[in-house]
Amino acid sequence: MEAKSIVKYVRISQMKVGVVLDLIRGKNVNEAFAILQYTPKDAAVVINKALKSAVANAENNLNLDVNSLYVADAFTGAGPTLKRFRPHAQGRAFKIKKRTSHITLVVKERS
Repeated sequence: MEAKSIVKYVRISQMKVGVVLDLIRGKNVNEAFAILQYTPKDAAVVINKALKSAVANAENNLNLDVNSLYVADAFTGAGPTLKRFRPHAQGRAFKIKKRTSHITLVVKERS
């Protein structure tokens, strides 16, 4: 049995989110919450909410034991990119890509 949560259109690039996801992948849920609480990255706040949602899904929908859950899979994918333009030298325009990402967290019960 596995429970998951998906957060879409997060306004953080997937490379920055991936760094934080690597810290919690495979860890016990309680340990993952502790790691996220003291991680000084903006992505840690969003991932913390997603992990709380996945744990709540496991507890309420699948009746799994919260103390035996672990982060089985954590990955991110690229969302749509917002394209903006800034003025540049000699009348040219400079393109700015504001990247978004979709975050997926899967929690399972250790047997």
